[in-house]
Amino acid sequence: MTHELLTIAGQAFSSRLILGTGKYASNDLMRDSIVASAAQIVTTSVRRVNLDAPQDDPFISIINPSDYIFMINTSGARNAIEAIRIAKLSQKANVSNWVKVEISPEPNHLMPDPIETLIACEQLVKDGFVVMPYIHADPVLAKRLEEVGCASVMPLGSPIGTNLGLETRTFLKLIIAQATIPVIVDAGLGAPSDATAAMELGADAVLVNTAIATARDPIGMAIAFKDAVKAGRLAYVSGLPSVSQHAVASSPLTGFLRK
Repeated sequence: MTHELLTIAGQAFSSRLILGTGKYASNDLMRDSIVASAAQIVTTSVRRVNLDAPQDDPFISIINPSDYIFMINTSGARNAIEAIRIAKLSQKANVSNWVKVEISPEPNHLMPDPIETLIACEQLVKDGFVVMPYIHADPVLAKRLEEVGCASVMPLGSPIGTNLGLETRTFLKLIIAQATIPVIVDAGLGAPSDATAAMELGADAVLVNTAIATARDPIGMAIAFKDAVKAGRLAYVSGLPSVSQHAVASSPLTGFLRK
């Protein structure tokens, strides 16, 4: 069904689960987990790729760029200038023109810098990149990023790597309600149920790394997240029932008993 396809920058994807590639115990385990997840978009830090000879890079030999969309992550950037430089290095090496703009000047909490993120995104959009910024769950910023031409916005569910789940649920609802571009919940999803909850809110996709990569069985966890995303999406498009503060019997018997 066409409504089940995720469309970003004119490209359609059957999977709504995006995977990060860090923290795995081995590259082989990373590859097998990605395959099990059925993800079609993967993120990678530019420092994981040999930009001088990408064709000989061991990472790229394991995760073939022709099989996936590589979304280069600017993690480690402390400001807009550094993020733009990382993106352009990747583009020059023909790795990818898809970029996850992640700018975190404070290493202790890794919160994304909203001002530098907006500056970087505006420039990268002008330079022809497919720009997907990682942001706090800020509805005002999300709308501004949409207006400058970002392909999606990626608000956090909770601080990166914490596995705390959807602590920003109220603000995610606002972002989703006003967005005309895909909303991808990124960071903090610690369990498949978190992914289901994000999709039930109406998120277009989720990005998961730590919860899968650090699981006792990453391949099994990748499958669990894959199925959780599908379940959440199906629940959303099927129309979740309204919530009531009072009990309502599913099979009222009052009239029957009176007779």
